[in-house]
Amino acid sequence: MSVVVFAGAGPRTSGLLERLGANAPELFDGPLEVHLVDPFPVGAGRVWRHEQSPLLRMNSMAEDVTMFTDSSVACDGPVRPGPSLAEWDVSTVELDAEVRAELAAMGPTSFPSRRVQSAYLKWFHELAVESLPAGSSVHVHPTRVVRVTGSSGVRQRVWLAGRAGPLVADVVVFALGHLDTALSPEHAALRDYAEEYGLTFVPPAYTADVDLSVVPAGEDVVVRGMGLAFIDLVVLLAEGRGGTFVRVDETLHYLPSGREPRLHVGSRRGVPYHSKTGYRLRGAAPEGPRFFVASELLARPGEIDFRLHVWPLIAKDVAYGYYRELFTGHPSRVRMAWEEFAGRFAELDWYSSEMRGLAEEAVPGVVDRLDFEHLDRPIDGLAFDSADGFQEFLRSYVAADVARRSDPAFSADLGGFLALLTAYGQLSVLAASGRLTGEDGWWHGFFSYFASGPPPDRLEELLALSRAGVVRFLGADMWVEAMDGVFLAGSASVPGEVVRARGLIEARLPAHTLSATAEPLLCSLLASGEVQDRAGLVAVDPVDSRVLDASGVAHARRFAVGPYTTNKAQAAFARPNTNNPAFRQNDAVARAVLGFLAASAVDESVA
Repeated sequence: MSVVVFAGAGPRTSGLLERLGANAPELFDGPLEVHLVDPFPVGAGRVWRHEQSPLLRMNSMAEDVTMFTDSSVACDGPVRPGPSLAEWDVSTVELDAEVRAELAAMGPTSFPSRRVQSAYLKWFHELAVESLPAGSSVHVHPTRVVRVTGSSGVRQRVWLAGRAGPLVADVVVFALGHLDTALSPEHAALRDYAEEYGLTFVPPAYTADVDLSVVPAGEDVVVRGMGLAFIDLVVLLAEGRGGTFVRVDETLHYLPSGREPRLHVGSRRGVPYHSKTGYRLRGAAPEGPRFFVASELLARPGEIDFRLHVWPLIAKDVAYGYYRELFTGHPSRVRMAWEEFAGRFAELDWYSSEMRGLAEEAVPGVVDRLDFEHLDRPIDGLAFDSADGFQEFLRSYVAADVARRSDPAFSADLGGFLALLTAYGQLSVLAASGRLTGEDGWWHGFFSYFASGPPPDRLEELLALSRAGVVRFLGADMWVEAMDGVFLAGSASVPGEVVRARGLIEARLPAHTLSATAEPLLCSLLASGEVQDRAGLVAVDPVDSRVLDASGVAHARRFAVGPYTTNKAQAAFARPNTNNPAFRQNDAVARAVLGFLAASAVDESVA
């Protein structure tokens, strides 16, 4: 029996199992012996495990979450449609009572808890296991893979933590998901400083994993970062400590429990991520990529520079999606027919004066014109004489963002968002080619800020916490210093304001790089030269995700998928009907695995 070992058993592995089952009738004859190795629950994995606070939620609506391929997915294997989270029939599924109650109240546009998503992922995982060829067996090992040995010509030995002997496998798939990193020199120094002076320091981490009991009640704590990790942190340190939200005359108020710290928060931008949109498109259906097409860029020789060759095309594609929705969904707000605008738009460079002139001619309202630089740094150049004045300003800014993202009159923002998702998939193809240069992390930060923010009610809660004095906004270009036995912090937004605090929390996810990884398996492979470090990522073949060694040679029996690889894609689940890159990769990897196993079986029978 052919043996496949998965290092990691979260939703990405479930997707691969489903594709193995879907493609096996065509490519492989016989059962599989599958070993799933992961210290976290299979199916849900680390991020989506049930054992976390029920207060933590997804930032996707239920109708925008699926684990199933559909007709949009361009893959060689068979499409096997299934229900989105919103369509999921749970009448015969065994569920936790609280999860079942939430599902009963959930609508298509609800933002469910992560525990609801955990249940959906567990159910899908069980379906995927059932889809494997008849006679297959699946074995779960709640530990980690720490080492893999063996050349392409021999079966692999897979060593597990806490197990004396190895598993022996024909193929190993690394699906490690989100990984920890070693502390950077900066964070190690801050940790040591905090220990010396009896302060609190929380380094970058996955919020659900952090022991927040170390954060003292009633004390001033500096928080660096205003993305999703910050939103989760605030939820756990406020409502998670017994505070409550109440609505009076349509305004949300926060009633403290008295156990909250006082959080002074800032970041590079100085504003939280944009709210997720709460509406659907009103105009013409989105089109595929028109200007940023990876295959066209790859047809050119040489390196592909992100700022020079890529970003102007991404910006143009996103703007095309934005204006398509504005013109076709809100024609009263434009002075030109869409066909004329689109034709002229296609001939112009995004950053040309002619393009700016076209937007001014066709779109009279400044609020309806797209300006990426202002979107990226909305409060640059603004300085306030008082911290209280800045609080009022930023609360107005956040309230306006929530209003805009909740008002169908601004559905053009959703058109831009959908185009940005398409661009993300195209960029993954470029990154996998190994020819992309100059992408320093700005793109992922901008994508997350613009397109992957919190549900609107989370920002409404943030405003209530600000009015209650639990949260104080520091501003943009935030700085932090460890001095005088405390943490000092301030920003360019309020130049005269300096906060003295006895705590510092890095509200950011660990920035994983291969050279700083804390994952034992990757450390072992890197030390032996069996993986290639490409800009901090594990280099894999762009077609089938086989692992490349330090010399660039693909290992026939090893595959790797996930955000730590050069063939990284979006999350393991996706919006329906978006030709998700992860689904396409899953199909390609599954077919390559099955093809290899079938050829190996033939070789052994001949021998």
